[in-house]
Parts: sequence; structure tokens; C-alpha cells
Amino acid sequence: MKITDCKINHLSNPLGYELSAPRVSWHVEESTGSAPLWARLVVSGDHAFKNIIYDSGEVTENLLYLPVKAELQPFTLYFYTVTVKSDAGEEAVSDICTFETARGNLPWAGKWITCGNNGDAAPLFSKEISPKSEVSSARLCITGLGLYEAFIGKERVGDELLTPYCNDYDKWIRYQTYDVTALLKENTVISVLLGNGWYKGRFGFRKKEGQTGFYGTDYMLLAELRIEYKDGTKEVIGTDGTWKVQETGILSNNIYDGETRDDTVFENTGLPFTVDKKEECARVLSEDEAPKAFVSPRYDLPIRVIEEFPAKLTVTPRGEKVFDIGQNISGIFRLRVRGKKGQKIRLQFGEVLQDGCFYRDNLRSAKAEYVYISDGNEKTLVPHFTFYGYRYINIEGYSDVKEEDITALACTTDLSETGKITCGRPLVQQLISNVNWGRRDNFLDVPTDCPQRDERMGWTGDAQVFSATASYLTDSYPFYRKYLHDMYLEQTHHNGGVPHTVPSFGMDAGSSVWGDAATIIPWNVYRFSGDETIIREQYDSMRGWVDFMTSADGEDAGWRRTFHYGDWLSLDVPHAAADQCFGATDVGFIADVYYMYSSELVADAAKMLGKKEDEETYRTLSEKIRKRILDEYYSPNGRCCCDTQTGLVLSLIHGLGNREKAAERLKRKIEDNHGKLDCGFVGAPLLCITLSENGMSDIAARLLLNEEYPGWLYEVKLGATTIWERWNSLDESGHISSTGMNSLNHYAYGSVLEWIFAYAAGLRPVEAGFMRTLIAPYPIKELGFLKCEYLSAAGLWKVSWEFGNDGAVLYKITVPFGAVAEVLLPGREKMRLKTGTYEF
Repeated sequence: MKITDCKINHLSNPLGYELSAPRVSWHVEESTGSAPLWARLVVSGDHAFKNIIYDSGEVTENLLYLPVKAELQPFTLYFYTVTVKSDAGEEAVSDICTFETARGNLPWAGKWITCGNNGDAAPLFSKEISPKSEVSSARLCITGLGLYEAFIGKERVGDELLTPYCNDYDKWIRYQTYDVTALLKENTVISVLLGNGWYKGRFGFRKKEGQTGFYGTDYMLLAELRIEYKDGTKEVIGTDGTWKVQETGILSNNIYDGETRDDTVFENTGLPFTVDKKEECARVLSEDEAPKAFVSPRYDLPIRVIEEFPAKLTVTPRGEKVFDIGQNISGIFRLRVRGKKGQKIRLQFGEVLQDGCFYRDNLRSAKAEYVYISDGNEKTLVPHFTFYGYRYINIEGYSDVKEEDITALACTTDLSETGKITCGRPLVQQLISNVNWGRRDNFLDVPTDCPQRDERMGWTGDAQVFSATASYLTDSYPFYRKYLHDMYLEQTHHNGGVPHTVPSFGMDAGSSVWGDAATIIPWNVYRFSGDETIIREQYDSMRGWVDFMTSADGEDAGWRRTFHYGDWLSLDVPHAAADQCFGATDVGFIADVYYMYSSELVADAAKMLGKKEDEETYRTLSEKIRKRILDEYYSPNGRCCCDTQTGLVLSLIHGLGNREKAAERLKRKIEDNHGKLDCGFVGAPLLCITLSENGMSDIAARLLLNEEYPGWLYEVKLGATTIWERWNSLDESGHISSTGMNSLNHYAYGSVLEWIFAYAAGLRPVEAGFMRTLIAPYPIKELGFLKCEYLSAAGLWKVSWEFGNDGAVLYKITVPFGAVAEVLLPGREKMRLKTGTYEF
């Protein structure tokens, strides 16, 4: 028996994170028992466990998470272990794990500083450091606006990209903490390079007068280096007026447009950019000038390079030198150059070739390029303050470039990946890969819609429909916790309304389905994690969204008449123009259904939290809206008057009207459409689930396997390696169907993978956290076999099925320690299985 995967607040050995309501989770492996008798958490202030600050004792209930019931001190390293005893008499102790607290409410030793250069060029701030004696430990707490990279000596601090990340900088600014002990062995220099980023660079659809960026115009830095010496003394070095500022050869940098680096203008210093010898003193910002936002410890995980791709060179019919990495990614690159002095090299990035040639018109105004001017020395180039969504790289001005010179670097928020599915049909397997890559490419601190064009924003509708799929694929808790915190802070600007994008960058608030992310995402995170903390933290946000709708609704159903995106990008509008985005399903109907559903979720959340008065209020509200939906949109015998695939899906999944009539009508609508879907962002993520819930998994499987337009495998057959924004982002000849709004890396329709996990594999939670789980697979003969693994809060579930030559199906099921499976196989009675592996 082994105790593995210990985490605190869903984080492994965190350093400097926000750790309110600290709680520990773990997994049990290789036990001969089936359930825990008790678990014990011990937290110590030292590695030898002589300074115990908390001992839970032998806890016998609620064993997904054990809280740390102790007052934690700032800047303190803690050690902990988990002990579990099984019902077979085994007892095991985990390895010693750690967490180190953030700075808490301690005042900053550093001051916000700035420089005279607030244009596009990246400034370098620096300070000489002379350790007084041998260093025991050193921590760098740092943030910068817009973005920063820190160096000690010539060494980069950490491996994170695009810090301090993206949020509403008027409300909060995150700092990161790094262990820099190993870098402080002698006299050295701490240097910090600043870039424009989301704060002060061109970004979003709204602008403030006189500003290029939405949030600010000035570069700003706040940092402190905390040193503990082996003799017991301490020293804190903060940003102040003694820091120096120099210009660098990074002449421009922008999220959308890329970077320009000129190595001919300044001197090589050993840093990965040239630096002007001239220095000026940094200026300390006054209290009025300094940011007013709360400076917070980090919430979620770092953005890192997670995979490297080699590139294959091809010369296009136009004579372009284009490199294909074989996978549409979000990321940067590494390029070795050996140019002549003054030689200008330009890299451009695109998602697709057209007629064999490089293409990027679908990026709209985003330049998405990297320009380098050589000083004649061999260099290795890596961008600092931008990222690209691409599969293809066009290189101009460098005829000597070779395949081995360039490497693509795929980047994402570094979440633990928890779910995996393999099957026997290559096209479906590629679809599964496309979904996961779409998730990776668009989870860069914010769940963006796309990573390539002049948008890349946290659209709430996309995030909402994909949240369950993301929670099968990853331990999504820390990622969504940060996003939902952003959301709640944005709601304070809008009387509870949820902006269409979070962070908003000035976008409006109020569309149904999109705004319902405030209730649906935290509920999905709770369903998958079993951690009620997300509901406690987001309850005011959930309630605020419903109250916003109630205010807009008034006494005359006014919520129906406000702006809503509806069934975005559906295909059910006859003779629609190519740029048609709104679907045929009545937007008022969709708005009311989600108003009802969100009210129900708030009532469920209130019940969980013991808020009886709120539970009654929102339950009553939900039933009131249900009645008016039935009065307005259903015939007396229960037939839905919104006669679209999406209208019928919403009827069935929310129990509205006559179920038998709606199911039969949905079946007929699909048959009349030649066995194909025609729904958009609202209907498509729910379509296959609804079919399976109503005894039509055979139709759901046919929709999945359809290789023609519109369908999930249509794009796979055309070479897609991520999920498209539109069902026909490319036409049958492989040409871009339109350029106004056409991303080849949009994860929303990838939510079909939820159906593959939950219904084809049949793995879905009965209790939050998968402690009690229904396993009801639907074998699809065309797939041959399917294998599913999911590392849940309860442990590792495995479900597989495979067709034999005689047509029989072999099922294999693994139930993790402490969990219970309710298994429903075709032609058998429901079974209840405890821990173990079974074959049927």
C-alpha cells in the first residue's frame, strides 16, 4: 500500500501561492483493502517533525480532503505527511511533502518604480547585490507591468513565461515567488526585463483615450529579494531609487504583433538581448501614481514550455521557405542564426497553407511576427513577451536556415493531465488529440477562444461549454479557480453581470450562456473535484449573476429582450449569409432556460452551504421561470415551439415539456437533416449527451463518426490538428471559408469529448469527486476498442471495452481505493463494485 500524489489546495509542493482554506488531498495505491478506516494529516515546521503545528488525529469521515486547522505564518516552509489505514489492516505513510506560504499581509520592502521609457522598447532594471555571508535561503517576490523576466547574473530566474500573467489589473496584480538560493553564491546583479503584455500593449476590442493598452501606459516594477544567511541574520533588498534602468535591443513587443529585436544598436552583455551602456536611475512612483490594485500571491500554475517540435522545411510554389511542425500549437520558438551584421530576418506564423503557400489572412490585424536584425554573431533567438498560434513558420531574409536550426516550443498553463482515451479508429483518435491540443493551446492563464488572431480573449461562453471536458482531461481546479476569481472581480464593475470576456478589457456584460459561466463552471469544478471550497469562494459570484438577470428581467420578462449570442454559429438558418453567426433558436427561450438553470444551481449551492433562506428563494425563482417557459414556449400537450435541434436538446436536458414528444422530434430533425447536426455553441456541446440520456446513443455515435460536413471528423479528414471555430472553417477543397472570424484552434466544439468519456466509456460521477461513480459504457463497433483512464479525486478509474472476432464485447473495469462503482452493462442487471479490477 502506497500514499501518492499528495497536494495542498490541488498544488504539489507550492511556493508562494495563495493558500486560504488549506486542505490536503492524496491517492492510495496497491492496497489489498477496499476502503480507508481512517486518515491522518500531520504538519510540521521542520523536516524532522519535532515542531508539529497540526495533527488531525485519526479522521474517519470525509476523506477526500483534510483541512489544515492551524494558523500559518508568512514566508514559512512547512512539511506534511498523510497516513492512511485500510480495512485490510494495512497502514502507510506518504513521503514528506512541502508547502511554503506567501508574504501574507506584510508590508512590501520594495517600492513601485518606473523609467523614462514607456514606449514599445523593453527596458532593463538592475541592482548590484553583495551577499554579506554564506546564503542559507533566498526568495525573490516580484511582479511587473506589463510582463517581466528576471535574471540573477546571466541566469534566468525560473522557467515561466508571460509573468505576471493576465487579469483585471485595476482590481488585482499577482506576484510570483522564486527560490533563488542557488543563484546567490557571490556578488552579482539582479536584472528585470519588462514588456508591454496585456497591461500596456495593444490588446482587446476597447481602448481608453490616449492609451495603446487598455489598463495603463507606464512600465512598472515591484520586487524584493529576501535573503537568510547561515549565521541566522536576514536581509531584504527591495526596488527603490537606487535601481538602474537601461534600454535594450528589444525595440517592440506585443501579444498580437510579436517582437522586434535589433542586436546592432547596443552591446552584448551575456544576457539574451543587447543592452545600452547608458544608465539612468529608476524613479519611485508616488502613492498617487502607483497601482491601486491589490498585490496578491499567485493562484494558478505557471505557463511553461511543455513540448518541443522539430520543423520540416518545404519550399512553396511562391518560393517561400516554410517550416511545418505538424501540429497547430500555441507557443514560441527557438532559432539559431548565423547572419551578417545588419541582416534582417523575419519570421511569420500561420495555421494553414493555401494552395501549398503560406497564409495568414485569418489572423486579421495581428502581425504575429518576429523580426531580428543581426550583429553578425551566432545567436539563439527566443521571444520574450509574445506568443503565436501556429503550425507553419515562414522565414524571410535568411536563405541559409536549416531544419535543425529551428524548434517550435508549445506552451500552456502546466496543469496535471488526468484523462486519457485511446480507441481503434484513427480518425476518432486524431479528434481526441485535437481536443486535447485545443485545450492546451487555449489554456494560457486564461481560457481563451483562440491563440492566433487579434483576439485571444477569455470568452466566457467557450469556457463554460468546455469546462466539464477540461475537467476530464486535467485537474482543472487551480486554473478555473483563478479564472472564476477574475470573473467575480469583473462582476463588481457590472452589478453582478458577467462580461462576455474575462478579463473584460472593457467588454460589455450580460449574455445568457456566456454569463452563466458564473454558475456552471464552479459547479462542474465541484462535481469533478469533490471540493466544496470552490462553491464557498464563488457563491457570491453565482448569486450575483442570477440577481443581475432578475434585475434585467423586471416584471415583464425583460431578460429575454436584452442582447444574447444565442446558439452562436449554428447552421439552422435557411439561406444564411456566409458571415451569419446567430442561430434559429429563439434567443429569449435560450436565455430563460439558462436563467432557470442558474437559479437552480444557486439553490443547490445554498443548500450545500446551509443557507436555507437563499435555497428557498432561488428554488422558488427557478420554478417560477420554469412555469413561464412552459407557458410561453410549449403547446398545451407539451410540444416545444422552438422546433430546432438546440431547442429540443434544451427541452430534454432540462426536463421541459413532453419528453417523449421532444425525443421523437429531435430524432426526426436529425434524420431530416441527412443524419447530421445543425446546432451551434449552445446545442452542439449537449447534443450527444442528450441523445444518450434519452436512449439514442446509436444516433450520438453516428454523429461522432460522420466524416462529412458538418461533423467532427470532417475537419480531421482535412488535416486538422486542433478543433475549428466553425464547422466549415475550411471548405471541402481545403480553402479558408471566410477571414472575418475563422480560427482553426477553438476548443468549444471539442466538448464532444465529454460524451466520449461519460457515455462511450460510460464514466460519470454519481457523487462529486467520483467517490461513487456510474459506469455505463456504450460500445461502438466501428471503434473496435476503447480504453479510458481518469485520475479522479478518488483515484485512478479505468474502463475499457473491446469487440472480439465473434462479436462479443470484453469489458475491463478498475475501481480505485475507497470508491464504489455502479456498473450497468448492456443486457445485465446493475452491479455494485468495490475496489479492484474486473472483467466481464
